[in-house]
Amino acid sequence: MRVVGLSTDRRTDNRIEPKPYADLTYKIVGAAMRVHNRLGSGLKEAFYQRALSAELAQAGVEFIAEQPIEISIEGIYIGQLYIDHLVGDAVVVEEKAVSHLLTNDEVAQVITYLVASGMPVGLLLNFGRRSLEYKRIFPPSNAEAWRNRIRRYVWLPPQPRSVHPFKESVDRQAGR
Repeated sequence: MRVVGLSTDRRTDNRIEPKPYADLTYKIVGAAMRVHNRLGSGLKEAFYQRALSAELAQAGVEFIAEQPIEISIEGIYIGQLYIDHLVGDAVVVEEKAVSHLLTNDEVAQVITYLVASGMPVGLLLNFGRRSLEYKRIFPPSNAEAWRNRIRRYVWLPPQPRSVHPFKESVDRQAGR
């Protein structure tokens, strides 16, 4: 008997659920491979981001580039995260252009983006190697533990500098 929508893992003979958003992530990885084949490695990340945007648009895939996500902790705004591409309102795509293999820090960045955005799946793409490197990433089952790591990836606007009291008195004395 054939079960549609499920596959068998031959190593354990257990049934595996189909991968969520597999069709969409397949299209994204295909677009990223076309970009990598055209551009090769060695460019800055921004070039790959723009090229991936063009490739996704040409493929008819809906996306938002540089999607900001506001982060607040206990009701206090602390900054924003910027997702390189939010595809189909479901897939967080983070692009890198690094010559080393992807590390746990880069995977953690995507997991943090997933927790912050509430999206169900992420893709981490590395255009900086001879071959495109990519990882499909899911949010953790305990998202609360990851919320504590968010500050590491949040962009904060520069804080206004406070004027030193001594400088104020010097300025007043100088008539400024």
